[in-house]
Amino acid sequence: MKKGHQVTMKEIAKKLGVSVSTVSRALKDSPELHKDTKLRIVEMAKSMNYQYNLLAQSLRISRSKVLGVIVPELTSHFFSSNISGIQDTAYKRGYNIMICQSNESYEQEKANVRTLVSSQVDGLLISLSRETKSYEHIQELYDREIPFIMFDRVTEEIPVSRVTVDDAHGAYLAVQHLLHQGCKKIAYFSGPEDLYISKKRKEGYLEALAEYGISEKESRVYVTDLTPEMNRQVTLDMLASEDIPDAIFAMIDPLALDVMLVLKEKGIKIPEQIALAGFTNNPTSAVVEPSLTTVSQPGYEMGQLAANHLLDQLDEIVSDDPQSFVLLTTLVVRNSSKKKINSAS
Repeated sequence: MKKGHQVTMKEIAKKLGVSVSTVSRALKDSPELHKDTKLRIVEMAKSMNYQYNLLAQSLRISRSKVLGVIVPELTSHFFSSNISGIQDTAYKRGYNIMICQSNESYEQEKANVRTLVSSQVDGLLISLSRETKSYEHIQELYDREIPFIMFDRVTEEIPVSRVTVDDAHGAYLAVQHLLHQGCKKIAYFSGPEDLYISKKRKEGYLEALAEYGISEKESRVYVTDLTPEMNRQVTLDMLASEDIPDAIFAMIDPLALDVMLVLKEKGIKIPEQIALAGFTNNPTSAVVEPSLTTVSQPGYEMGQLAANHLLDQLDEIVSDDPQSFVLLTTLVVRNSSKKKINSAS
């Protein structure tokens, strides 16, 4: 153990194989716990030279009544819906929020975390940037016992509560629909492969293919950094290949719309030649031509749930033990994928 390292309740809990909330209750001499359990925890705390964090406790008592929120971008309809859900929930419970945008930058995200912590927010709600592949700044929050929750873009490496949608099943529904339309050569346009949502949506894509007897070796995965420039280039590369897909499932709607622009530019008919589906259900998806088939995810409800759970932890209504909340998605079928209807007309 490093010199000057301050032992945390999380470390005691890990050593004894109990929850952090159990350690917390034992150190507060809670009557809810069996005396033998309390004694075992107190003895371990003494042997590890645990010092009760009076500063953290005083901050918890004299709260700022502010929650910090970090999102990859503010202009996204989905993330603005998250923020609306967080803000409405926080306001009803007597809190304000401080919003930071990482602008899809790992370095900016780290700076956002430092800014919010130094501003003494009571807790944080974090959705990771597409550049984030290292989690030391998130681990530091965890080690310092600063309350936080992750939503939408999360990591499974830190044992903290997170709120996501059923990404794999949503992708499965979209790809299954394309298969039902008679598509046999379906491509998956993915964001950075380290992103949680990229991986989960790929799982759903592969699951749907497998049900139709299409192996992973026969899958067609194109990876982009999600910038319009690279989205365009990847689409051009696909069109230059010898075996062009008859359908594309894009990880998010903005990517699908970038693909649509290139297909139109090249005179490719949608959905007759290439069917297209996305994931998010941005308002733009309903008004483009053809309108975009997509998976709708409840952004506002995700924000509500994340904020309520964080506030419940702060108010000690629920324990600090990590929980995973998964919200359902629904498929919204529009004209960009209706091959059978178009062929019949």
